[in-house]
Amino acid sequence: MTRTKILLVDDHEVVRLGLMTLINDQDDMEVVGEAGTAAEAIRAVERLRPDVVLMDIRLPGEGGIEATERITHSHPGSKVVILTSYADDALVLRAIQAGAAGYVLKQVGNQELLRAIQAAAHGQAVLDPTTTQRLLARVREKERKAELDAFRELSDREMAVLAEVARGHTNAEIGRTLHLSEKTVRNYVSAILEKQQLTNRIELATYAVEHHIFDRLRPD
Repeated sequence: MTRTKILLVDDHEVVRLGLMTLINDQDDMEVVGEAGTAAEAIRAVERLRPDVVLMDIRLPGEGGIEATERITHSHPGSKVVILTSYADDALVLRAIQAGAAGYVLKQVGNQELLRAIQAAAHGQAVLDPTTTQRLLARVREKERKAELDAFRELSDREMAVLAEVARGHTNAEIGRTLHLSEKTVRNYVSAILEKQQLTNRIELATYAVEHHIFDRLRPD
């Protein structure tokens, strides 16, 4: 049986000892090395090429997130799982941006941790459930704000013109629908393009549909 090779990175020896005891008791995984600093971890990954690195965030000198970024860049075959006591959304996002395959809290149960290790080894992303819920809430809030800001600079009349552009109508057709001259419609379209920082009608129509303009039209 091929065992999953794991490198433990934590500046507390007692934590590493507990993790080693748990992991080496499994038939399908083994600890191949330990490190107490980011520098030691980077050297160990280079030497041992582990399948999974269990990485603490708070390390002496260079932090765990910085070490994660260097490891995932130089050795993408070694998946990094952040194992920490800090349930901080900003740290989670930084860890993910650094290339971490997972973010697990030290309070997690033994079986959950073992499953997280194997999931990471098989290329799956792993996040603590409560952390995931908070991150999803933040993402949804960000998306909602983006929707609200999408047409912030446009007047009611410009919104009406943009909706007609999104429907694929020509300037002449828009003019007839909104009781405007074709020249006035053309001026509106030019103004909308400038405000939305887009270059042509296709981009404008696509932007309008993607940001749900028909749900945002103000009643007459």
